[in-house]
Amino acid sequence: MSALSAVQIKEANAHLAALHHRVAELEGTVREQAESLIRKDEQYRAAMREIADAKDSEISELRQRLVQSEEAMQRLVATIKEKDRELERLRHHGHLLAQMCRSRPLLDSLVSLMVEAEGVPCLPAEDDRNGLSNVPDYLQSEDDLDDSDVDRTLFGTTV
Repeated sequence: MSALSAVQIKEANAHLAALHHRVAELEGTVREQAESLIRKDEQYRAAMREIADAKDSEISELRQRLVQSEEAMQRLVATIKEKDRELERLRHHGHLLAQMCRSRPLLDSLVSLMVEAEGVPCLPAEDDRNGLSNVPDYLQSEDDLDDSDVDRTLFGTTV
């Protein structure tokens, strides 16, 4: 082995010093990057927390709106059912009115007969026991004969 010269030792020391200096620079860079990564990680975590909070808040708001919408829907369904009942009641009344209108000619005829009957003077009861002997018989038409069973049924008599 040969001995190293003083120049070689100085160059080796200078090289080691430069190498040591470069390692220190690289360690500083690594430290700065690690600190930067830690700061960015904290920023990203904070941003993630904000996003998660915003998401939770939005979900909560959407749930509340859903509940309100369901309540409004239930009110509307109840209103529709109420209106359907009212419509059915009005249909029934309309049906009754239509029946009344179809029966009006018969009612008009009956009313005119009742008015005419009110105008007939009453005969004294002493002339006849039942009071009908002097009252002339009314002629019945074929229509009257056909309706006579119906009239008896409607008024509850069979006479």
